[in-house]
Amino acid sequence: MADTTKDIWNDDDGEAEQGKKPHRFRRFLIFFLTLVVVLGVVLVAAWRDGTGFDILKRWFSYGGAEESGYTYDASSSNRFAALEDFLVVLSDTSLKVLDKSGDEVWSAAVKMKAPALDVGGGCVVAYDVGGTELYVVNTEGEKLHLTAAEEEPFIAANLNANGYLAVTAEKRNYKGSVHVYDAKMREIFEFKSSHRFVTDACVTDDDAFLAAVTLGQENSVFVSNIVIYDLTQRDPVADYDISDGLVLAIGEQDNKLVTVSDTCLSFADPAGKVETTYGYGNEYLREFDFAGDGFTALLLNRYQSGSVGRLVTVASDGTEIASLDIHEEVRSLSAAGRYLAVLYMNKLVVYNQDLQEYASLADTDYAREVIMRKDGSALLVSADSASLYLP
Repeated sequence: MADTTKDIWNDDDGEAEQGKKPHRFRRFLIFFLTLVVVLGVVLVAAWRDGTGFDILKRWFSYGGAEESGYTYDASSSNRFAALEDFLVVLSDTSLKVLDKSGDEVWSAAVKMKAPALDVGGGCVVAYDVGGTELYVVNTEGEKLHLTAAEEEPFIAANLNANGYLAVTAEKRNYKGSVHVYDAKMREIFEFKSSHRFVTDACVTDDDAFLAAVTLGQENSVFVSNIVIYDLTQRDPVADYDISDGLVLAIGEQDNKLVTVSDTCLSFADPAGKVETTYGYGNEYLREFDFAGDGFTALLLNRYQSGSVGRLVTVASDGTEIASLDIHEEVRSLSAAGRYLAVLYMNKLVVYNQDLQEYASLADTDYAREVIMRKDGSALLVSADSASLYLP
């Protein structure tokens, strides 16, 4: 009868299995050390400028693959805004919210002559400059819809970081007005101006103050004046002049009010004290974006027309961070997080705030606009579609 016992001490198979164990351990050790090195490189980059963390965010969010993109009807009036992984498209006839698969989440037929968008607090406000229609939408659809009287059209609308909305409009028997809505779209404040025209306004990111841009004359010269209101009071608590230019936009950076005028940037505290300004000298402002984390991006031209100029980034203390001479036509620029995207005629370049090149993409002559996102990705927008660029 055959011996069916197994000698564990002298079995050849056991020796083969023992021989495999060191090889398995060696492979695991190599894999582990490689992983440590890769993570070390990423952490060093993240410690240096934060971009390493953004690489990880993009990898986990997109898996290294680009999204299929968004499609919409082509129109010269189209305006675009990114809302997380969603795209909001506003034209003179429609307002749409598209999800990351390109599917329509919500839409409405509109009638606008000068459509405009602003983003903040997970929402987008869409309105007609000089018109009577205004919508606030998020990734689920409509949060607010306002229709103004014909004689009291909307002038501007801004959302702060928490979704508080400031709506500037003309007002019968007044020079203008501002209505403030909280994050739940409940009206909490109204300011009516009797002496100066109101052109713009924003709520500070602590939701405590309203800063309104008013326009008047001093010695036959137009002067922009910023009036600050405590949202719990009726009377203004402070004001200050921007005497060297007309204010084009107002917002907040690093707890400071930042105003962009045709001649300078101005930075003030909520008490109305102007801390510093950055003048453009003899250059002409062509484009700007103050949505970067702690910096404002400017495109300054040497001449009133042409493509010879500078890209400039300015810190919230008014100091110039970096300057880059350019000799190419710029179609669009967009700042978000620690990045600045610049769309040239046939290429896209993503810079950091020091204007060092972070990433680039060639052959983008099909694109008309770029939308930078905080994680370092960018949306390239063409006439009837938008695609995601992942550095």
